[in-house]
Amino acid sequence: MLYLWIQAFHIISIVTWFAALFYLPRLFVYHAMAEDEISNERFKVMERKLYRGIMNPSAIVAVGMGIWMLTLSPGLLDTGWMLTKLGLVTALIAYHLLCGQLLQAFADDRNERSHKWYRVFNELPVLVLVPVVILAVVKPF
Repeated sequence: MLYLWIQAFHIISIVTWFAALFYLPRLFVYHAMAEDEISNERFKVMERKLYRGIMNPSAIVAVGMGIWMLTLSPGLLDTGWMLTKLGLVTALIAYHLLCGQLLQAFADDRNERSHKWYRVFNELPVLVLVPVVILAVVKPF
């Protein structure tokens, strides 16, 4: 029963983490297009609050609950699907940290990327979400 509660909170935190992973780069798109100081400052506040208040806590809970489940079922580490999923989660963590660096560049008024670059960057989490869900549900190997 404990495992199911952990799994439920793992899924909830993944949903909120991905919501932030999709929304923060979308804010970057609009921030890169902003031309006035009021908009620039507003985006800085929104990005900071999203990253610190939702994205970081969600990631910590998602990873923590995942580790907790693995300690309760260590045999999962012997499966190919889980090792692949963990590799994708590692890539997602790297993306998350890169978002933090990009946020800091905007905060310091030193962003050098275009809104078009951020539009492509915004789509990358989908490339992780789809295979992670398939791996977790189908367990193909």
